[in-house]
Amino acid sequence: MHVFANPIGPGSLWFHNLATADGTPVAYDPHARAFIPTPPFCVNREIIGCNWIASKDGAPCRSCAMTEVHPDTSNPDTRSNWAQTEAAKRWVLDNIGRWHWFRPEDRGTPPYFHMLDDGPTPAAMGHVNGVVTISVAEADPVLRTTRREALDEPYRTMVGHFRHEIAHMLWWRLSLRTDFLEAFRSVFGDERDDYAAALQRHYNDGPPDDWSQSYLTTYASAHPHEDWAETAAHLLHLTDITDSAVSAGLVLPGLPHVGWDAYAEPDTMSLLRAAIEVVKIINHANRSMGLDDAYPFVVSHAAQKKLAFVHDWLRRGAQGR
Repeated sequence: MHVFANPIGPGSLWFHNLATADGTPVAYDPHARAFIPTPPFCVNREIIGCNWIASKDGAPCRSCAMTEVHPDTSNPDTRSNWAQTEAAKRWVLDNIGRWHWFRPEDRGTPPYFHMLDDGPTPAAMGHVNGVVTISVAEADPVLRTTRREALDEPYRTMVGHFRHEIAHMLWWRLSLRTDFLEAFRSVFGDERDDYAAALQRHYNDGPPDDWSQSYLTTYASAHPHEDWAETAAHLLHLTDITDSAVSAGLVLPGLPHVGWDAYAEPDTMSLLRAAIEVVKIINHANRSMGLDDAYPFVVSHAAQKKLAFVHDWLRRGAQGR
C-alpha cells in the first residue's frame, strides 16, 4: 500500500485517514489512487468511518456499494466490528485493483458482500457465485485469537479473510475462461474432487505429514480450491508487504531499484526474493517488541511454482491481457 501525498499541504496520508494532520477532511479516490479534500464523501462516512469518495451526495462509495447485506448497527460493538471489517475490505479491494480487478475498466462481475454478525452459531465465511460472506464478529481481536488458537493457525486477520475469500471469487471469474482450467489442474490438481468429503478428511485426519513441502498452509492441503485461495492470498500478502515497505522508504540491497513497484513486477521470482528479504526484517523487528512474526510462513519450492502460476493469471488483470 502506498503512502499518499497530502492534497492541501506538506506531509503524508495513510490509507485509512479521514483528515489531514490539521483536521481538514479528506477522502480517498480509488480511481485516481489519491486523497482529495472535496466531497461528495461516502454516505457511510459518519456511520462506520468510510473514507472513500462517492459518485454523488448521499451515495455509497464503490466499496460500500458492494456490500449487499450488513449487520444491525444499533449495537455499538457490532457497528465497530462492521467498520473494521469494511476498512479491511477497502484495503484488499485497492490492492487487487492494482491489477485492474473490480475497477471501472473491469467489465466482469464484481464481488458482492454479505457482512454478517454471529448469531447462536458463528456466521460461516465463504464464497458462492460472486457473493462473499464475512463474519464481522471476527473483527473482535479476542474472538479472532480464540478461533485462531482453536484451529492451530499461525495467522488470522480480517485482511487475510478478505484476501482468501476474494481469491475464491477470482478463481470463479477465471474459470469462465476456456484456457484457465486445464492450466490450473496441471498445477493444483482437479478441483472436481468432492469438496465436502475432502474438507471432512482434513478436519478428521489433519494434513499430510509432508504438507510443508507442497503447500503454504495446512488448510491449503485440504483441496485444490483451498490451495488456490491460500496461495492467492499469500501472493497478495507478500506483494503488499513489499509494496508497503518500499512506499514507506525502506531501502534494501535485495530490492531491484529505488522506487521499485512490487505490483508492476512481472517476474515472480524477483518479487519473492524481494518479499522474503522484507519479511525477514519485519519479522525480526516484531520480535524486538515481543510480537508474533508478521509473516510466519515458509515458502517452499513447490509453493513458489504455485505462487508464480497465480501471479501470472492475476497480473493479466480482469481483461485477461
